[in-house]
Amino acid sequence: MKQLKPITNKLLWIFAIGQFGWSLLSGIITNWMVYYYTGTPDAQNPNTGIFASMVTQNPIVLKLTLFGLVMAVGRIFDAVTDPLIAGWSDRSAFKGGRRIPFMRAIAIPFALITIALFTVPQTANVVVNDVLLFVILMLFYLFMTIFCTPYNALIAELGDTQEHRINVSTYISFTFIAGTSISFMLPNVAGMLEGFAGQAGSIRLAVAIMATVACIAMLIPSFYIKERDYIDSKPSETPAFSSLLKTFKNRQFRRFVYSDVIYFFALTLFQTGLAFYETKLMGIEDTWTFPLTATMTFVSVLLYPVVNKLAPKLGKKKLIVTGFFTYAFVFLITSICGKGLYWGFIVAICAAVPQAILGILPQACVADVAELNRLETGEDRSGMFFAARTFAFKMGQAIAMVVFTSITAAKVIDGVETVLPGQYRATAVVATVTCLIGACLFLLYNEKMILSKIEALKAQKAE
Repeated sequence: MKQLKPITNKLLWIFAIGQFGWSLLSGIITNWMVYYYTGTPDAQNPNTGIFASMVTQNPIVLKLTLFGLVMAVGRIFDAVTDPLIAGWSDRSAFKGGRRIPFMRAIAIPFALITIALFTVPQTANVVVNDVLLFVILMLFYLFMTIFCTPYNALIAELGDTQEHRINVSTYISFTFIAGTSISFMLPNVAGMLEGFAGQAGSIRLAVAIMATVACIAMLIPSFYIKERDYIDSKPSETPAFSSLLKTFKNRQFRRFVYSDVIYFFALTLFQTGLAFYETKLMGIEDTWTFPLTATMTFVSVLLYPVVNKLAPKLGKKKLIVTGFFTYAFVFLITSICGKGLYWGFIVAICAAVPQAILGILPQACVADVAELNRLETGEDRSGMFFAARTFAFKMGQAIAMVVFTSITAAKVIDGVETVLPGQYRATAVVATVTCLIGACLFLLYNEKMILSKIEALKAQKAE
């Protein structure tokens, strides 16, 4: 039997760099697609809705906008492909491993398709642009799934101990928040390039620069980590959707997922609206989005060691419930905020607490459930557990996209299409209520039972 190399924190940090890459690409789409393709410009933020004339804006059915439907269908398509890719990855027998070959092959196409979303749907024909936007967005979500599903499976496989599972969750949380935060710099980078490339061209060039950085970050762990040197993985024999059904039959996993769907619905509403909250409600220029996000990131990172140390002592469950309630408080503040930059800093600092908690611990919970399943059944289906989680929470994200764009659909006032501040506040209220529901649902999750069973089964196998 081949002697495996020990998994070290250095290896886990190198692995986490890949999370920076894909979260940067995801952040560009989540934070700026709606902002640049919908809305109306004003004197302070002339780039709002700069590409809005390129695609259909009016609601088409039941007050649902075409753009909202496209984004929602994209998330649903993404969710459906998750178990397919997970099953393919779990059953694969590539020489380079079950996960790394997927990551290595898709990193460059993933970055290129992100650039295309801001470049290709720019013809003179709105209908053509609508179709192009739909097709390219579907490809974006497909490529993200091909990279992220195998990548997430490695969280459980590299997390061979409880300590490593919490550590790798901490590291990828740091790189995730770093990538997401850097994505908020898009207007700043575009502003520096505007004299060179023009108003619209500077945005496209800024996206291209960020996508290149993201691509390099995704390729680093893909080529550095030799999967077979660290993981003795055997291909699963269970077909994709049979594996998915098995995963959802796991009672503790279902309890976790119930709250996760609600959480991501609320978080997606908030993230999609963040640029609007700051510019339309707080009266802040969009170039302040990055400094505010950087503040939130800095405070959150300061809290990472605290969360890392408290999780084994207090339990992940207690901290996650605390994170839910704190996020609900942040959403509530946003719904009642007034004008002024200080509101932005209040929200940023308060949001740092739940971001630190919920950025780290949910992945560790999934890894715990996947590890217990492996010990009980002898079959490693880590990819499917993480895919099932993303399948569920992306459904929540898809619904959030529809809800946000529907609530904020422009109204014609005095012959001018306008989105009222109250419409943006309403999205924050919805996020507040749903986050509280998510907190209550997570109380059903039995962490103590899962961890005690893992320890008992490991001790039994060691005898």
